[in-house]
Amino acid sequence: MSVLSAAIGLIGGSGLYALSGLANAREVRMSTPFGDPSDSFFVGTVGEKSVAFLARHGRDHRLLPGEINYRANIYAMKVMGVERILSASAVGSMKEAIRPRDVVVPDQFIDRTRNRLSTFFGGGIAAHVAFADPICPETRRVLYESAIGAGATAHDGGTYVCMEGPAFSTRAESHLYRSWGVDVIGMTNLTEAKLAREAEICYATLALVTDYDCWHEEEADVSVTGVLENLRANATMAAAALRATVLALPAGRTACGCGDALLHAIITPKDAITRDARARLGVLLERYLPQ
Repeated sequence: MSVLSAAIGLIGGSGLYALSGLANAREVRMSTPFGDPSDSFFVGTVGEKSVAFLARHGRDHRLLPGEINYRANIYAMKVMGVERILSASAVGSMKEAIRPRDVVVPDQFIDRTRNRLSTFFGGGIAAHVAFADPICPETRRVLYESAIGAGATAHDGGTYVCMEGPAFSTRAESHLYRSWGVDVIGMTNLTEAKLAREAEICYATLALVTDYDCWHEEEADVSVTGVLENLRANATMAAAALRATVLALPAGRTACGCGDALLHAIITPKDAITRDARARLGVLLERYLPQ
């Protein structure tokens, strides 16, 4: 395993399987105590910033949302030294004013997944991170401003409901989520955000709107064909927004507490944490359980 360092991690979703403008890119294949990530990482530079790019579903889109090894993806980025993750993903709109080909930079989540491994802990060590504000405010602000600068019709904030999938919503579910006041619906980002918080990595997402789910009486129900068509239309803008965010992010993290998420989260006494648990969590515990 060859490991290169990167300060910023980029995760591309449906339709975004590579990042144009990534200079000096090297392909890096990694393994982790939690298994293998979705694909190789491409580690290079944007300007003078070191970046690691990963295709969430694999470059050939072979992984369903429920099959993605989110833990391996985030753990591998932690090993590389990533402090911030920028995500891009396809979503459906749950509000009339949020139109297909708009983007939303959400600040909240609702979890409707059922079969996900969404924590690094357990198996001999208990921890409970604070997750009231699941998105890094500093990273999110820069991502929103960069999307505007890239020409997007961008919505500042909103709630992303994360469903299990892989089927799209029933009409009854779609209307239920609208009654909750949510803004967009997707299948991946909540799981990433939870694990990023446990790994003390800042996380923000660029939600690329592809459809109106199936609630809108005057629009076609969501389909893979329509999703991909709208993603292709937004691909250049999304890549530009991600590159601009990388360049604009400050070097240090001073405006958020993401980097100290485990400071008061680990409940198990240090002397009760097994050697196996220490080895499995590795870089996640280095600050708190030095060898």
